[in-house]
Amino acid sequence: MSYRELVTRPVLAWSAVTLAGRLPVAMAPLALVFLVRERPGGYSLGAVLAAAYVLGEIVAAPVLGMRLNAARARPQLAAGLGAGAAGSVGLGLLPTAHPVVLAALAVLAGAGPAAVPGGLRALLTSLVPARAVTQAMSMESMLTFGIWAAAPALVTGLALGVAPAAPPLLMAGLMAVSVAGLRALPPGWHQEAGDGGGSTRRALLRVWPVYVLGAAGLTLLALAELILPALLEQRGIGIGWAGALLAGFSVGAAVGAFVYGLRGRWPGPLALQSLVLVLAVAAGVALVAVLPSVPGIAVALTAAGLLQAPASLARNLALRELLPPSALAAGYSVMYAAVGAGYAASGSLAGGLLKVAAPSTAILWGVGLTVLLTLVGAAGERRLLRRRDGDPSQGVTSATDPGPADAAVRKVRR
Repeated sequence: MSYRELVTRPVLAWSAVTLAGRLPVAMAPLALVFLVRERPGGYSLGAVLAAAYVLGEIVAAPVLGMRLNAARARPQLAAGLGAGAAGSVGLGLLPTAHPVVLAALAVLAGAGPAAVPGGLRALLTSLVPARAVTQAMSMESMLTFGIWAAAPALVTGLALGVAPAAPPLLMAGLMAVSVAGLRALPPGWHQEAGDGGGSTRRALLRVWPVYVLGAAGLTLLALAELILPALLEQRGIGIGWAGALLAGFSVGAAVGAFVYGLRGRWPGPLALQSLVLVLAVAAGVALVAVLPSVPGIAVALTAAGLLQAPASLARNLALRELLPPSALAAGYSVMYAAVGAGYAASGSLAGGLLKVAAPSTAILWGVGLTVLLTLVGAAGERRLLRRRDGDPSQGVTSATDPGPADAAVRKVRR
């Protein structure tokens, strides 16, 4: 299966809806900082609001994801995006409100659409044949990294060139566009009947090692993003290089996602692929901490980004293999919450370490935490796979195996 076969009307419509729905998420943390930075203690308040936004996402994603109705998910996705738009409008119109009010609006803006990424991913995989799932998810990864690369520049330009309230208002408008675009997509996706909410919860809990690996992968991204400016100052390098270096990371990730999707299946089990790739990314981030010059840091960060996207894809494909179809949308939402928690935990650790250690030391301690989480997740996943292989009733059809669903997919694509 080639990427060319993904160029269908449903997949293109899905891409447009995803772009409009995910760009606000990428804009939000920096937009909240710019929104209140001119108030007394503005930067601290901005950090608190960004944390409230992420907390809303982390808490709401698994709760809302488990409540998605596969056959009629569109109204739920629209309601979530509408709630996020309402929170963003409130932030844009009330930038001088009491911090508690702003925090509540930030929680609403983050929590409302928290299940949308998982639902849209489940919808995407229903729009393509089973043999094309790897390419479809690689395409999603490329789109996501492109969004995250563009968001900081967009927020900065609007906040400084127009008004601090412009980014939240644009976020609300984009989510409203995404709601309208949902009409171009199917109302939901087909899934096999499950045994109920209790069965779904048990299935989600059973695959906890995959979530731990997901959290481990995002701790590395947090280290790269949050400590890099301080590291550059430690090295005597202009802080202005931070944006270009992080852009290199994002470009490398987009290239890595594209390359990973060129093949339907790479050698080795997905669990082993994820383990090796996360450890390789950790090595790249560790090199960033010890290399003294911009070219060396740029190469290390770009190489880490090149492997970061395939590591994430391998984890999501492993999740697809380990969960029953009836639990996939909820599983994607829990993974979304897990990686958000990993990012938040690493950011908190980095902030604490920077008070008592040099930036390079803080990065190395963070890499150590990542390696520990990775080994714990890998050991748990190995035991999980052994139990699954010993009890075939726990297994599910591989995402790369074609099946009768292909006929229904072909009908949708027409």
